[in-house]
Amino acid sequence: MARVRLQDVAEHAGVSMKTVSNVVHSHPNVSESMRERVQRAIDELGYRPNAIGRRLATGRTGLLALAFADVRLPYFSELANEVSKAAAATGSGYRLLLEETEGTIEGERAVLSASEAGLVDGMLLQPSQMSSREIAERHGDLPMVLLGEGPAPLTVDRVMIDNVAAATVATEHLANLGRTRIAFVGHEKSAMSSTSRQRIMGYQEGLERRGLPVEHDLLIDTNAITSHDAALAVGAALDRGVRFDGLVCRDDLAAIGALRALHERNISIPDDVAVIGWDNIAFASTTFPSLSSVAPNTQALARVALDMLAERIEGFDGIGRHRIVDFELVLRESAPAAFPTEEPDLAAATVSA
Repeated sequence: MARVRLQDVAEHAGVSMKTVSNVVHSHPNVSESMRERVQRAIDELGYRPNAIGRRLATGRTGLLALAFADVRLPYFSELANEVSKAAAATGSGYRLLLEETEGTIEGERAVLSASEAGLVDGMLLQPSQMSSREIAERHGDLPMVLLGEGPAPLTVDRVMIDNVAAATVATEHLANLGRTRIAFVGHEKSAMSSTSRQRIMGYQEGLERRGLPVEHDLLIDTNAITSHDAALAVGAALDRGVRFDGLVCRDDLAAIGALRALHERNISIPDDVAVIGWDNIAFASTTFPSLSSVAPNTQALARVALDMLAERIEGFDGIGRHRIVDFELVLRESAPAAFPTEEPDLAAATVSA
């Protein structure tokens, strides 16, 4: 089937090619009735703007990249949905291109190289391997905003939550439930990520604030960031005699694996062990028991990141801006509300039952 051209849309709608171009590029000086007329023709013909042609005509492709480790991880797929919705809400006409880095240095370098070749107008990148120096050197003139807790050069914008504060909140909530041996599960066995490092720091701070022991045996690492590996790691710890009555999990996948390991050993949740996950993925409300979880404000993260990226695309060339969005601790059956509730006084946190 021949590719639908701009000229075909113009003829179908009975307007000039310039009018169609104005609609495609979200030009403000187009009446609503004309915009609807052209959009109807675009939809009926299935017209898709050619990125290369658009770049030649306007200097831009109309594409933004969102690059992260693995789309199979629920947090990233849900984040991509939020970014896509936020981009659509701006009315800018930008479309989102998803890029997977596989969590490798080669993958992160590859997405930057492709972007530098002019395929996208800007990028949101969640790095996990590249150093801040290499990011600064490789991103060149590409408008970019970094997401998450990884390294960030002073010249590049970044949006994140306060992972240390969030882990402190989660740990202190378990202490409020009367738990005195609280473990951390799910961090990488080798080459620990910035994310895991910050969450362990907050976990340790929460223990120290409550005068609870900080013990190496209560750090339960995993071979991979999967529910299966977390189930194996928690089960192995229990089988070798490690005892705990609370679990702070690196993410909801680790928490789901921990729930399985505990069930298999007839350990009651939350009576014997209370469990808190991280990311508040869609599955968290439907596990058995339902999973309490740290919930980053991904809507705010997507909106703030896209706003800063748009400013970079429009020519802002100032020093990198670092923004922290809020989070909440969503309490469900696996670690319910404490009575009386004595949540830590941390400004970044809200608690939702």
